[in-house]
Amino acid sequence: MNIRKALTIIALAAALAGCGVAEMMSNGMAHAEAVETDLMEATGVKPDVGFNWKNGSLRSVTVTFPGNYAGKPLGELADTVRTVVAKEFKETPDTILLTFALKRQG
Repeated sequence: MNIRKALTIIALAAALAGCGVAEMMSNGMAHAEAVETDLMEATGVKPDVGFNWKNGSLRSVTVTFPGNYAGKPLGELADTVRTVVAKEFKETPDTILLTFALKRQG
C-alpha cells in the first residue's frame, strides 16, 4: 500500500470517528436534558446532569441537585434517579453519582 492511500484511509477513519463522537455528544445532551426534566417533575427541583461515555459505553452519569434535598428519603431519591437515568439514556451506566451542591453559609 502506498503512503498516499494509507494517509487517505487514516484521514477517513478519523473523520468517521469524529462524526460518531459528535453524534454521541448530541444524543447524550438530549438524554441529559430529558433526565433533568423528568427529575424536575418527580422532585420539584431541577438538577444538573452530566455523563461520561468511553468506547461507546455509558460509564457514568452525575446528577447534582442545587442544595440539600429533603423532599424524599435518600434511598427513595436514589431509586428515582436510577430509574430515570436508565429510561432516558436507554442503558444503565456503570456508575451513577448522586450529588448535592452545598453553598457556603454566611
